[in-house]
Order: sequence, then C-alpha cells, then structure tokens
Amino acid sequence: MKYLVALLLIALGGFLIYAGCRRARSISGVASQTGREIANAFDGKLRVGQHVYYYAGGGALVLAGAATLLIRRKKD
Repeated sequence: MKYLVALLLIALGGFLIYAGCRRARSISGVASQTGREIANAFDGKLRVGQHVYYYAGGGALVLAGAATLLIRRKKD
C-alpha cells in the first residue's frame, strides 16, 4: 500500500510539472508573462505566473512520494 501511495504522489507531481511546462509555453502563458512584465514596469511589485505554482506543487508531490518510498518504518 505504501508503494502505491508513493507512486501515485510521484505520478501526480510529474503531471503537475508537465502541466506547468505546457502552461508556460501556451499562448495564454506568454500573454500572461507579457502582462506581468508591463505591470512590473509600472509599480515594481513582484508577480508570479500560474505555471510557477504548478512547478512548486509538482516538485513538492514528487519529493513527498520519494520520501515515502525511502523512509522505512521500524518493525515491532
């Protein structure tokens, strides 16, 4: 059961990373990037694209899945 959960987390994380990559390279991602650059030029506030959240969430899920696979429980 532990392996199934770990593989599910890794697969879901990989999918989120893939979706973030597709989002960054899509027309809406490029338009969003252009809008952020223009807005940053006016007020200087830091803005992050939606694809960055996909990358962060996917990376966290992959790490959680890998940790689940690598951490061994003590057997009583």
